[in-house]
Amino acid sequence: MSDIPRILLVGATGLVGNRVMEAAVGRSDLRLVALTRREAAMPQGARMEMMVAQPQRWEEAIALIGADAAICALGTTRRKAGREEAAFRLVDEDLVLRVARAAATAGVRNFVFVSSVGANSASKALYLRVKGEVEARLRKLGFHRLDILRPGLLRGPRSAERRFAERLGIIVSPVTNLFLTGARRQYRAIDARLVALAALQATREKARGSFVHDNDGIMRLARRLELAS
Repeated sequence: MSDIPRILLVGATGLVGNRVMEAAVGRSDLRLVALTRREAAMPQGARMEMMVAQPQRWEEAIALIGADAAICALGTTRRKAGREEAAFRLVDEDLVLRVARAAATAGVRNFVFVSSVGANSASKALYLRVKGEVEARLRKLGFHRLDILRPGLLRGPRSAERRFAERLGIIVSPVTNLFLTGARRQYRAIDARLVALAALQATREKARGSFVHDNDGIMRLARRLELAS
């Protein structure tokens, strides 16, 4: 492994991916390389690389990047996929697993997957069922370390694609979070910036194994990165 680890970021154009790029600004202890299907704006002052390639070439691109760790923040919604299950699975399942397999083949040791609270392969909800299925398959790829982040509702600026109910949930989240206590804390809304910090910290962790982090675990990882800075 190089002295300064190379971190592959897939899903840079999404909310969490954007926050990962922002969190990497000014850091000399990592080298971020974003792999995207189209050009994306990089934060001012970012010291990073961006490789643009069509998804069918991503396996080749990942091999060339030679990353030490990877953050996968890929994801879509049924609304964006035209409400077709196959189109939804094409991104949230097929593309995620293709990235993960290519990363494992390329020797990536730490793989971080941004999943969702409630992910469960037995869920009746397609979104949560697919997330749970993907998590199970990622565990079989043999990474030195696999970190699965399961945040609640993500807070942060995003395009106008949010549904009304989702926007309303974010607005009232400071109040509703107060009522989500105990085991229900995992369903609290959380700032996407904290998820990004947690993802970066997870790429630095040394312990081997598979780890699942809910909101509280995500905040602990984020604090460790802030303290290390």
